[in-house]
Amino acid sequence: MVSISFTVNGRPVRIAADGDTPLLDVLRNHLDLTGTRFGCGLEQCGACMVLIDGVAEKSCGMALSTVAGKRVLTIEGLGTPTRPHPLQQAFIDEQAGQCGYCLSGILISAKALLDRNPAPTRAEIAEALDGNICRCGTHRRILRAVALAAVRMRGQVCP
Repeated sequence: MVSISFTVNGRPVRIAADGDTPLLDVLRNHLDLTGTRFGCGLEQCGACMVLIDGVAEKSCGMALSTVAGKRVLTIEGLGTPTRPHPLQQAFIDEQAGQCGYCLSGILISAKALLDRNPAPTRAEIAEALDGNICRCGTHRRILRAVALAAVRMRGQVCP
């Protein structure tokens, strides 16, 4: 058992747990941040995506000890129901989700993309989301939503 300190959604936390405990388990079961999903458990589907110091990472296989002193952003830290992040609003406007299980991971991956590239091409959006699996078949709407959010975040008029 070790004590690990890090920041989650702008709030400092200290967790006493085995250092090998998956970050996803800590987020969901110790911090009650259940928006980050358990999908495959093999770092293949992207449902467990979080930002760690601004980089999209899969949390299901990441040891808690690796985030000591780092900043973690989960879907709960992206926006609120009354003030959604532009990505969240674009996904609503484009009806980009059906079941929604994968969307927290997709939104986190999209945020990482737009943080480093505010004007991505469709191909760049698709490449950034390649590690996220959606079984509902809303891929075209997801791509449109990310492109729409990029335009809005740049303050441009939407087509």
